[in-house]
Amino acid sequence: METSKILIVDDNPEIREIIEILLTGEGFETVQAKDGMTALKILNQIEFDLIILDIMMPGMNGYQTCLEIRKSSNAPILFLSARTKDSDKTLGFSSGGDDYLAKPFSYNELVSRVKALIRRYQVYKGKEIKEEPLQTIHYHHLTIDEPEERVLRNGTIVELTDTEYRMLLLLIKQKGQIFSAERLYESIWNEPYYYGANNTVMVHIRNLRRKIEADPNNPQLIKTIWGKGYRCD
Repeated sequence: METSKILIVDDNPEIREIIEILLTGEGFETVQAKDGMTALKILNQIEFDLIILDIMMPGMNGYQTCLEIRKSSNAPILFLSARTKDSDKTLGFSSGGDDYLAKPFSYNELVSRVKALIRRYQVYKGKEIKEEPLQTIHYHHLTIDEPEERVLRNGTIVELTDTEYRMLLLLIKQKGQIFSAERLYESIWNEPYYYGANNTVMVHIRNLRRKIEADPNNPQLIKTIWGKGYRCD
């Protein structure tokens, strides 16, 4: 089986070294970057299965780096930060992040998050066998091409993160069903719902609408059912 590659981006060399020792001990291949610009140069040469990204870095911070990464890569991004306010987490998800881990973190929690993100990404990229047959789904002006793992809007490819893709696919395949924030979170992130996860779901829905809706302020594809959740008709 191919070894998963992880890019570790942090301006603190001690933290980079600790994370590298921890992850290589779990069988992962790692590459280090001391700042956002270095990370972007590395990403132009190597494809990764996960990016661990510090937020507070000199020059280009983690949010800015994430926005640049999302222009060319859908690999999952795990933010690491000592900033733990909900607004910081919301900003991280808005910039394209998939998960957020507060410093100081336990080694076990880091490894668990890393493995979960990579597992989901490998399924998304087709590195594991999918149980359901792949198909092409047409929904309003969207076409979801499962064999190619891409979404088109009026014939133009829409750049989605793997989390956004899986969320959209779930809602469209279960048209007519209302998904609460709790159900969506547990289905997509494959972990128990927690306080604050509602904001995580809300940010990803907002990002999806911005990319696929003709008018994100008046959504017709992913509808909000007030007090209940979200639904595709």
